[in-house]
Amino acid sequence: MPVIFSRPRKGYARVVTELPPDDELVAALRAGDGAAFADVLDAWSSSMLRLARSFVSTHATAEEVVQDTWLAVVQGLGAFEGRSSVKTWVYRILVNTAKKRGAREKRSVPWTSLLPGDEDHGPTVDPGLVRGPGGAGQWREVPEAWASPEKTALALEVREVITGALAELPARQRAVISLRDVADHTAEEVCEILQITAANQRVLLHRARAVVRERLAGYLGAAG
Repeated sequence: MPVIFSRPRKGYARVVTELPPDDELVAALRAGDGAAFADVLDAWSSSMLRLARSFVSTHATAEEVVQDTWLAVVQGLGAFEGRSSVKTWVYRILVNTAKKRGAREKRSVPWTSLLPGDEDHGPTVDPGLVRGPGGAGQWREVPEAWASPEKTALALEVREVITGALAELPARQRAVISLRDVADHTAEEVCEILQITAANQRVLLHRARAVVRERLAGYLGAAG
């Protein structure tokens, strides 16, 4: 298959607004359509890199995991049976590749058990910000709306804040929010990819989003 591979690019890749349906995409990839493969790379590689980073110790290793994943995808296209979406299939390969690489690095990542970890307990946000027992009620003061969200989301500073917040999340939270909010997977797909329960997925996503929102709120408040 005449495909040229390149290291995942830093920053944000060219935006691919829509990929073709899975049957057309698979046919194009199997036929060696370089443009189709480039579109898939641009659409998915950045979020794959973030997810891989949840399992391995360095950014460079995560890049290698993504490269190995794409090689495995090309080699396995002939055996793809369509039991899941192409995207779910690719991300499942990524997770398996990253887990194996992380094990070789002897890096401990809490994926050996489906039991909730420490990050699944405790308050989601500062209890002092909400009314009710244990901070489970309504906001004491409704959070201020973020001005011009479309323009703000494009600001480099905000991207850096989000990236920093994601990097500091526990591994499972980072993986879940990367799949849901960056790669745009459904809850069911995330459960399939990470082999976790629906309830665990909801808890991890809720806590991860709360941390990112709190970090953004702090940044935007400080920025005036």
